[in-house]
Amino acid sequence: MKQSGAFAFAPTSYESKRPAVSERKFMSKAVNQKIAEVKKKIGDPELAWLFENCFPNTLDTTVDFKMIDGKPDTYVITGDIDAMWLRDSTAQVWPYLSLIKNDEHLQQLIKGVINRQVKCIHLDRYANAFYKDENKISEWKSDLTEMKPGIHERKWEIDSLCYPVRLAHQYWKLTDDTTPFDESWEESIKLIVKTFKEQQRKNGHGPYSFQRTTAWATDGVPLGGYGYPVKPVGLICSMFRPSDDATIFPFLVPSNFFAVESLKNAAEMLNSIRKNNSLANECSQLAEEVSKALQQYAIINHANFGRIYAYEVNGFGSFNLMDDANVPSLLSLPYLNAVKTDNPIYINTRKFVLSGDNPFFFKGSAGEGIGGPHAGMDMIWPLSIIMRGLASVNKSEVKKCLLMLKNSNAGTGFMHESFNKNDASKFTRKWFAWANTLFGEFVLQTHNLYPELLG
Repeated sequence: MKQSGAFAFAPTSYESKRPAVSERKFMSKAVNQKIAEVKKKIGDPELAWLFENCFPNTLDTTVDFKMIDGKPDTYVITGDIDAMWLRDSTAQVWPYLSLIKNDEHLQQLIKGVINRQVKCIHLDRYANAFYKDENKISEWKSDLTEMKPGIHERKWEIDSLCYPVRLAHQYWKLTDDTTPFDESWEESIKLIVKTFKEQQRKNGHGPYSFQRTTAWATDGVPLGGYGYPVKPVGLICSMFRPSDDATIFPFLVPSNFFAVESLKNAAEMLNSIRKNNSLANECSQLAEEVSKALQQYAIINHANFGRIYAYEVNGFGSFNLMDDANVPSLLSLPYLNAVKTDNPIYINTRKFVLSGDNPFFFKGSAGEGIGGPHAGMDMIWPLSIIMRGLASVNKSEVKKCLLMLKNSNAGTGFMHESFNKNDASKFTRKWFAWANTLFGEFVLQTHNLYPELLG
């Protein structure tokens, strides 16, 4: 790939940015072997350097693996924030799942994430982020919600309860290991179903509310902490998006799609592993109800793009047309197995979210992609470019995404949370492990599907 003028700040030599071996949090032979294998096939030295730095970043810098009471336990921080998000912790280790058959130690680490996530759900099913120390008091202790020790933040986000199911299901499918899926795990699924049903709001608001004393509007929930009203049509309310920003209309469409897929996965596991047909049927019925409601209430007719999915709706007929970089997003639905890439409504929606009609699609001299309110206007999130590439069936588009991502690293050797559309050296979060590891997954997928793009 030819370097662009935007790469004036790129280093002339590509020394590894990984920590010294003695300082790495976790060592995986399978991951190191895969890095060596793929690097040999990458013709662009800068892209190879980025892959070597980024793909192992979660293992190198963010995991704390221990055996507790004879069971693996893995605490995963996001990077520069010492807390474990249920979403991020799944997304950060997901790209390693394909390698666990060849690395028992790595398999134990993933099993430890599953075990830790179950503990977190038991501690508070409405919280999004947790501490390793269950006695630690959060900096957000004054939030007007049921804060308790061990919880970093208590923002209710549907995807927080979907990601642990996604991880558990894929782990089981790849390994046939059922040891993590004990009675405590089954109870966590009961809590997930209970929470989803409460947030369908058929019988009032439910037990959750959230307010914060802040000047940052997207950190608070209006109307007493319950959000703007919805019509109870079967969809699930989410007070916050996967960006940790408050929703406008509480029926967050991408997260409801994710819930459907997660409930189906849970039902399969409950039937096969736990032989709990009653709870499995409850999951399947809820998935079917939410799926039907999505088809009835989440699709709108756009003047330029035809039938597309809205980002948020309220069941009364109101909708919010946009997409946010964080996953689940509308763009990411095929990646989450929620829709097929050839779904006509998804194809139209994809055209919309990657256009100027999406208020958070930014295009400038440093690249183009989706951002969101969290990092502000004109700030593109590499997550969105990676997801665009992962969910693409167009080889030219994949190549374009790789080039933009390479150009976005600003000579640091890593992905960032966001960068300015006209100047990649203006970025947020120099240590953001989700984006790093997901970039590694994108390169791996390209290596498998379109190796000629890397040569």
